Amino acid sequence: MKKIGIVDTTFSVVNMGAIAVAELQKQGTGFKIIRRTVPGFKDLAVACKILIENEGCDIAMALGMPGPEEIDKQCAHEASQGIMQAQLMTSTHIIEVFVHMDEAKDGRELVWLTERRVREHAANTYMMLFHPEKMIKMAGTGQRQGFEDVGPTWK
Repeated sequence: MKKIGIVDTTFSVVNMGAIAVAELQKQGTGFKIIRRTVPGFKDLAVACKILIENEGCDIAMALGMPGPEEIDKQCAHEASQGIMQAQLMTSTHIIEVFVHMDEAKDGRELVWLTERRVREHAANTYMMLFHPEKMIKMAGTGQRQGFEDVGPTWK
């Protein structure tokens, strides 16, 4: 049985992990979810690495919500670098799902955006693990997770 790791944070103002779990369960079966929660997004990389190396996860999702300040953006960049390094160290995909708090105009839009982005990335995670051929068919189609897709440049 395949294993999918889900790591979210207590810093986020939306329960991103619960959304990911719910969407994965809607996508299909044949996998076990192992979920962990860490304080902030700088803790995501090592938590995902541990799930991959110690729990045998075949893929992981790293869910975080950087704040609106410039230091938050810098820390998010550093966290992203750590997630990429963990992928290279484990030869395993870690799907980074960050929703920056200043992407939305208000709290209602932030919840909407978070739910949509997490659900779309969870569907991608499932497809990457079980149906990679579906991802190939989506190549070049201008997909965006969260806000509207931009579509392909050439039709």
